[in-house]
Amino acid sequence: MITTSAEDQKKTEMSCTVLPLLVTLSPALFFLLLRDVSVTQGLWEDYKYGRHSSELLHQEHNCSWTCMLFTLQWPGGFCQSLYKETQCKIPQNISSWTIHGLWPLHAQWCCSCWPFFHSDVQELKEELTEYWPSLLKTKSSFHFWKEEWIKHGSCAACVEGFNSPLRYFQICLKLRHQFDIYKLLEDAGITPSCERLYKVAEVQKVLLPHIGEKHEVQCVQDQKDRQVLFQVKVRLSRNLTIGCDHHGDTNVDLAVGLGPGQGPSTGHPCPPDVPFYYFPINHQEPWRPCG
Repeated sequence: MITTSAEDQKKTEMSCTVLPLLVTLSPALFFLLLRDVSVTQGLWEDYKYGRHSSELLHQEHNCSWTCMLFTLQWPGGFCQSLYKETQCKIPQNISSWTIHGLWPLHAQWCCSCWPFFHSDVQELKEELTEYWPSLLKTKSSFHFWKEEWIKHGSCAACVEGFNSPLRYFQICLKLRHQFDIYKLLEDAGITPSCERLYKVAEVQKVLLPHIGEKHEVQCVQDQKDRQVLFQVKVRLSRNLTIGCDHHGDTNVDLAVGLGPGQGPSTGHPCPPDVPFYYFPINHQEPWRPCG
């Protein structure tokens, strides 16, 4: 019995190591290798359909986080956050706020071995392309989604309802529809402009009834030292109710960066006494929203 247990443990560890590598192989070779790993089929079924494997069940006690940040970014300000603005792209179909991510705060355990395939979000692809596109020339939208799942989605997977890629991305899209920042601001007369300046108090007053008092309006500083509207972070509890207060939780920017010269800066709370720009989207030259 001791020998069998050790072998099973070794096979489980091997499946977590092998699965991510199989993503890059041809379908034929993928299934050929999959057949040779006796525990992989059951583990893969658990991952695909959101049923926790025995490994995940043992980790449920580590699901100690209570708060999440749902972060939306404004494409017109995103390019100003890059070290190299020319890395930025805004697809022609993008005209509103897009999803940056849904991030558990202070998650203790994430399944880095959980694979992510195109088929996991195939039924959501059209919506994700519209509401969660990559805004970097160097990164495809699928690669962006994969990064967000591995670094943040798998951390949330210990909670029922988040326990598969499909379910995680479905929740993110529902939240995007619930928090339509563009419409909320537009209805209050706050619209993108190259000339008009806004104060953070104006934006917060509009958003507070809809996204709670614990939200954060973020800016970046462009090359002309102007404050530019960049992101809005909505604090949620793990059951997705608005607002969450937990000792030690702070609005730390958990953005996935790509390193100097490529990735976005972290942004900062818009200064209360310094007006900022809400730049329009320029699809042709997104890093020059006002020419």
